[in-house]
Amino acid sequence: MNLCFTLPEEEAGLIKPLRQGKPLRYCVPYDLDDDGEMCGDGWIAVTEETLFVLKGGTVKHRVSLAEADDLLCTPQVDSGVLAVRRNGEDQYLCRFSMRHMIRISYAARGAALFCRGDRRTVESREREKVCSRCGRVLPGTSVCPHCAGQRGRTLRRFWDLCRGYALPLLTLTAIMAAMSGISVFQQYIQRRFIDDVLVPAEGTLAEVGAFFAVALVLVLVSLALWITNALWSNSLGTRISRDLRARTFYKLNELSMSFLNSRQSGELMNRVVEDATRVREFMEQAFAQMFSQIFVMVGALIAMLVMNWRLALLGLAFAPVGIVLIRLFRRYERRMWRKRWRTEDKVNDRLQDVISGIRVVKSFGQEERESRRFHEYTDRLMEITRRNEVFWATLYAGVTFFLTSGTLLVIYFGGGDVLKGQMTPGELVQFLAYTNMLYGPLQFVSRLPRMLMRLTTALERIYDILDEEVQLADPRDAVDKELEGQITFDNVTFGYKTYEPVLENIELTVRPGEMIGLVGSSGAGKSTMINLLMRLYEVDDGEIRVDGIPLQQLSRDCLHRQIGVVLQETFLFSGTVFDNIRFARPDAPVREVIQAAKMANAHEFITKLPDGYDTYVGERGYTLSGGERQRIAIARAILHNPRLLILDEATSSLDTETEYQIQEALGRLTHGRTTFAIAHRLSTLREADRIVVIDKHRIAEVGTHNELMRRKGIYYGLVMAQLEMHKVRGA
Repeated sequence: MNLCFTLPEEEAGLIKPLRQGKPLRYCVPYDLDDDGEMCGDGWIAVTEETLFVLKGGTVKHRVSLAEADDLLCTPQVDSGVLAVRRNGEDQYLCRFSMRHMIRISYAARGAALFCRGDRRTVESREREKVCSRCGRVLPGTSVCPHCAGQRGRTLRRFWDLCRGYALPLLTLTAIMAAMSGISVFQQYIQRRFIDDVLVPAEGTLAEVGAFFAVALVLVLVSLALWITNALWSNSLGTRISRDLRARTFYKLNELSMSFLNSRQSGELMNRVVEDATRVREFMEQAFAQMFSQIFVMVGALIAMLVMNWRLALLGLAFAPVGIVLIRLFRRYERRMWRKRWRTEDKVNDRLQDVISGIRVVKSFGQEERESRRFHEYTDRLMEITRRNEVFWATLYAGVTFFLTSGTLLVIYFGGGDVLKGQMTPGELVQFLAYTNMLYGPLQFVSRLPRMLMRLTTALERIYDILDEEVQLADPRDAVDKELEGQITFDNVTFGYKTYEPVLENIELTVRPGEMIGLVGSSGAGKSTMINLLMRLYEVDDGEIRVDGIPLQQLSRDCLHRQIGVVLQETFLFSGTVFDNIRFARPDAPVREVIQAAKMANAHEFITKLPDGYDTYVGERGYTLSGGERQRIAIARAILHNPRLLILDEATSSLDTETEYQIQEALGRLTHGRTTFAIAHRLSTLREADRIVVIDKHRIAEVGTHNELMRRKGIYYGLVMAQLEMHKVRGA
């Protein structure tokens, strides 16, 4: 993201004598006046010594950074405010829209460093939040939904995808061409049967039998081709949907937690499963017919024009009206499908939330309330679907009427030609058959926009995932090596929202094999530190190094192969105990799995389960107690044998006996490993080599338990508060 724009000549000349030759380190635009109205001519320019706020060719504010304590970039309801803090008081500087929030927050962060005498430059790894093509603000993704949603572009991409399946496509095309040729030829045979055998009344039974045999052969060949076409189209649709589903799932695994946290899990599941299924349905139902209908339409039209071009034009007289109707309502169709699928996403989100949290729902007796809420969503979906179907039924009735009205003209004028002797009865029957064959494809074409709208909407939602930028991708020269475990946080700053840092200027070096306890109030940033170390998110500023190597230069496989995690909310997959322990090392032998369980104090209770290690634990492992799940998670980490270990509230909410067993297991696990431990009970961190206290998003204290207690600072206050709490509970 650009943090140093080029100032317009007027503003540049205005501040040139004021900045005394100092270069601009940051220069960003802002776009609101003091009343919140759009102005579009504001600039914030920062040197190492001065911050300028410019508007309308004047210097609105000039702030000496040496006299300032901090620069504050604060989000409000629909805009942001930049202020300077001096001597504990905040002074308003300017207002801007959320479009510029991230950019200005970076500039304010850099200016705040200058206030503290730090001359480092803040660099943004953020991508631009505005579409380079249309200028619209991006809704938390790297893909512009407006540009990506252009149907022609989506269909071109789909065609490029289909080209990878050339053999089945060519086979299908050949089959459909053959089927269409047979359909056209059948009408010719019918005409010859009427004119040569029936009308003269001189035909013989042998001739009837011959025509019957030819017709039977054509029907059997058509049936064989139809079955083959269905099999090939089903195979093609299944393969394409399978590949799309696999690519989408793989891409979801590559995307950062920032992206995944911004989406509902039910919505993502819909895109992986339902949208890929809609692509398959299109290939089976529409694509399989599309070329066949085109071939039939072209063949029938050519035959009609050759037989009687005037009747052919009469037969098509009202077709343009139906086509115009379809085009008129095309945009409305798009809105209808998107509205329906957004509602389907909400239904799936609600369903997944309730199923995942069914224990909470039942515990609080909220089954009826949740049922009502779910019915509200499904009723909304039903109403939207009903309105859509009424619209389609009405539109198709009108389109079908205009498309088929030409048949009446063909009957009237063609019948007159037969009476005048200008056309034989067989020719009229053949012409009417061709007319109906022509209307079939035209009716299919009238339904095709609906099918294409379903397809393109599903593809847009899939491509929205596939086109998302992978923020955590490995570089080409990624390092893969055995780690020793030295960790360095070098001036690390991070916020889940860039303009609201959770961690600021974190400086910490951890020696190999050292155990670090992380302490702080809720929301201080403890879990965020370990999330950054696991590279679930990228830092906004600064750098994390492992053994002196920047975290971004390590391959993700190298990092995650050598890092183990035991979290407070233990997640077990719906499978056996054995599979859950072996999750991090699927190829681990049985002997090592059992040994890991013994080291985690889990073997004894596992052997008492109905099927031992083959016992199914249920969804999220809810058939086991919290302590049992925790010990399985520890066994999983032990089997992984990591160099880096992360313990996030691993012993919270457990009874004393279970906590003792888990502490004993953790003691074996942490031995010789670089460990970061977050603990609710501060007494469990007494054995840590160092304790890091995080307060107000920064490191406030570092030392051993005894050192920090002697200082009587923040850590001392937290320990004493817990002791008082235990006394109150004991009383």
